[in-house]
Amino acid sequence: MDEILVEELRGGLVECRYAGHICGVDESGIRYRTGNPHHMTYLRSAAKPIQAIPAFRHGIAQKYPFTEKELAIMTASHRAEPFHVAAVESMLEKTGLSEEDLVCHATYPLNAAAHRDLVAQGKPESRLYHNCSGKHVGILAYCKSRGYSLSGYDDPNHPAQQEIVQTLAMLSEYPAERIHIGIDGCGFPVFAIPLQHLALAYLKLACPDRIHDSATRAAVEEITRLMNRHPEMVAGTGMICSTLLSDDNIVAKGGAKGVYCFGLRKERLAFALKVMDGSEEKWPLIVASILEQIGYERTSTIDRLYGLYPKILRNGSGTEVGENRAVFQLQHA
Repeated sequence: MDEILVEELRGGLVECRYAGHICGVDESGIRYRTGNPHHMTYLRSAAKPIQAIPAFRHGIAQKYPFTEKELAIMTASHRAEPFHVAAVESMLEKTGLSEEDLVCHATYPLNAAAHRDLVAQGKPESRLYHNCSGKHVGILAYCKSRGYSLSGYDDPNHPAQQEIVQTLAMLSEYPAERIHIGIDGCGFPVFAIPLQHLALAYLKLACPDRIHDSATRAAVEEITRLMNRHPEMVAGTGMICSTLLSDDNIVAKGGAKGVYCFGLRKERLAFALKVMDGSEEKWPLIVASILEQIGYERTSTIDRLYGLYPKILRNGSGTEVGENRAVFQLQHA
């Protein structure tokens, strides 16, 4: 059964409730739970660090002269701020690929300021502005380097996609034949697995010494190092992923429709959560509460999360009108 994670109060009255599920795992299995730790959920963009692994495993950084920021954007749900777009454009130039090779649709940036600027300049929508364009260019570059067909690179039966699903199965310890596959917003296959196994995959991203395959372990070490070194490339200004990744103890990535994952290196602990109505704005409050409940030592990270989603609810004039509060208690499994 879903459990209430967050309440919004206005004038002392509960106006909205947000339900969901949380699973925290350590090396012995499920350690914390709220709701159903076995809830089946699509990873959506939380899969992106995993989707990048085959390219890094086969030396994408040695095959093309990508900068660290360009490699980092392969894991991104970027907001198409100018520095994001410049990175994707540079990757296309270095690989000889073109915008038309991408299957993701043309759009305007998710970043409001970037969107306004382009509209004011009369610029059209572009596939490069899509929040998944870094992932697409990276996987296309990987296909080109391996001699795979660029056509149909989004097909679940394409060899690059088969490598991705096998990598997810290995990291999550969930059988590939049981992974449920749909179609994501960008056209890629999207995978659904239980929260417990999703958290386990993030535990291995944070603690790659748990990965037996040496090539995969090295790829994960490089990918997560880049995510922490260049957190702004993974999401953007004022976003939760960039905020969490600025803490070098954390590997984190969210996905559409309320799924969020993060792993803690020192604590050797990882969490996966799902807000059932698909809300994303509540993530900072939920993650901050998780970190507080487990006694996370880096309180500055918690403070930054509350800066993204304050406990005090104010109207457009700045008047205090209510409260946002996390109401769940992690249960020890």
